[in-house]
Amino acid sequence: MPRKLLGNKPIKMKVKIFNELVDEVSEMFNVSNKELFTKTKKRRVVEARYALYYMCHRKKMPIIYIQEFMNHNGYKIDHPTVIYGIKTVKQKIKTDPDYKEYVKR
Repeated sequence: MPRKLLGNKPIKMKVKIFNELVDEVSEMFNVSNKELFTKTKKRRVVEARYALYYMCHRKKMPIIYIQEFMNHNGYKIDHPTVIYGIKTVKQKIKTDPDYKEYVKR
């Protein structure tokens, strides 16, 4: 559990949701959980990460929590990158109805 967020019950709930979304995204995009938290620039991994940010955002998870959970798993990320990922997924949803169904499960 992230150090800065340790001991806060609502945040523990968000950790559980985050971990469930990691599993779901890994399965949807056919990437391992471990791969999601590596610095690779492979398109399928980057798209999976962006989908994770978007799905967390849809669950009303603050961006600072997403950052902290990613960092806790070994992937240091900044605020603008999370926002960019969320915007990228929103744009793709507008142009690709299949993708919309994919990430709105």
